[in-house]
Amino acid sequence: MDNRDKRTVLTLDAGGTNFIFSAIQDNQEIIDPVDFPAHPDNLQKCLHSIATGFREVMGRINDEPIAISFAFPGPADYENGIIGDLPNFPAFRGGIALGPYLEEKFGLPVFINNDGNLFAYGEALAGALPEVNQQLEATGNPKRYRNLLAVTLGTGFGGGVVIDNRLLSGDNGCGGDVWLSANKYDHRLLAEEGVSIRAVKREYRELSGDESNISPKEIFEIAEGTNPGNREAAIKSFEKLGEIAGFTLSESLNIVDGIVVIGGGIANAHKYILPAIIKEMNGVRKTVKGDTFPRLQMKSYNLEDENEKALFLKTESKIVTVPESKNTAIYHAVKKIGVKTSKLGTSKAIAIGAYNFALNQLNR
Repeated sequence: MDNRDKRTVLTLDAGGTNFIFSAIQDNQEIIDPVDFPAHPDNLQKCLHSIATGFREVMGRINDEPIAISFAFPGPADYENGIIGDLPNFPAFRGGIALGPYLEEKFGLPVFINNDGNLFAYGEALAGALPEVNQQLEATGNPKRYRNLLAVTLGTGFGGGVVIDNRLLSGDNGCGGDVWLSANKYDHRLLAEEGVSIRAVKREYRELSGDESNISPKEIFEIAEGTNPGNREAAIKSFEKLGEIAGFTLSESLNIVDGIVVIGGGIANAHKYILPAIIKEMNGVRKTVKGDTFPRLQMKSYNLEDENEKALFLKTESKIVTVPESKNTAIYHAVKKIGVKTSKLGTSKAIAIGAYNFALNQLNR
């Protein structure tokens, strides 16, 4: 019996340079993604590119889609489909009713959210969260995780939260945002000033004295020793980003308490970033009297490190006897949190998140 969900949703991952279109069915991309230029400074060209991209996708699928659902950067009134003033989309100055525009064009319901939220939703339903729980089951560990905090490291510092399979949107569409959190080194600064492409470039420039405008990818290659440059400065640039990200993640995890997954282009340098994140998360806090407490109630593990992953998956739960009974209960005495990178890939996770977001909205 075929139990697959045959409904198809058209998706879009909207970047400042390119628009990536796809179609999702049963949590799987059913076509190769289609790439069109964004034209962020020309409204007519931008809208034409969006409409053309969706038409191209519709021509490649065999059935009628039930909705359009996609990520678009904010500020925005996502619930009503309005995109506000975006620094990297000057064509949208004053606000654009993008959702209603596409609904009139295609006669389909349109759902828009930010990339951090949809990335988190995709990873929670079809990526990091089920993967971790499957690994726990395979090792005989009874512990299961239901909550997830996802962040993207790229042009900015995106974030999203999923609680027990429910996306945290918030009353103003701001749930899960982390970019405005305090920066570890100067609480008057945004966390994003230390966790972004510009942060890595600035840090490398300051540490190395190299004033050339090299990219994080080139800085990573310097760190790996495959490109000439100041290797120590390159490594420290990613470690500094990890430290600041770890500070924000720790503050957020005191509320969310779930698995952490990291995506975005800069996450390719996770071998330098994750250890710094974990070190920050496993730090300490003190009272006025000088008493020391763990930064988090949970011990944090780097799930990209095989040794730490083995410790995370290790069963440390106990069986305790119910008083005045022959029955027993599981006691999860050791609290753990795992941090990992996306295996789906950021764009695919966003597309799957957009698909599930649409289905959830349609079923309300």
